[in-house]
Amino acid sequence: MRRIGMDREQTCCFTGHRPEKLPWRYDESDPRCVELKGRLAAALGDAYGKGKRHFICGMAQGADFYFCEAALALRENRPGVTVEAALPCEEQAARWRERDRDRYFGLIRRCDFETMVQHHYDRGCMLRRDRYMVDRSSMLIAVYGGMLGGTMYTLSYAMKHGLDIVTLDVQS
Repeated sequence: MRRIGMDREQTCCFTGHRPEKLPWRYDESDPRCVELKGRLAAALGDAYGKGKRHFICGMAQGADFYFCEAALALRENRPGVTVEAALPCEEQAARWRERDRDRYFGLIRRCDFETMVQHHYDRGCMLRRDRYMVDRSSMLIAVYGGMLGGTMYTLSYAMKHGLDIVTLDVQS
């Protein structure tokens, strides 16, 4: 589905690791996490400077939450910014801890758009969500530490489709 005023050239999406693959795991007060969030905010500012106005986030725990929060902060400070939550399925947060679900639903409520890629979970829904984001974007920002998994898949898919890619290394 293509929305009026949100062409691919103005759209930036995100991929990044979940807490289990981040050196600080769930401790967002860790100086490495705080520093990464600063680099992420700067990368979003740079994307805005390159004409990106629409930001799509897959809404997984960890780095996706950081990206969504940074995009929402950018929207508060810069004109024309919209944020889209791309959800792989209705059950994405069903098994999360209550505080993580609260954060998730709070972020979704603050987004301008919500796209449900499919209703029910299956093994491929996360990858379909990742392809949805890349297929609608001209830029990808990634928080990546070299590990196998969904982030690497999304990076590879974005490279194959010629997106402008900004990779932020995870500091161990």
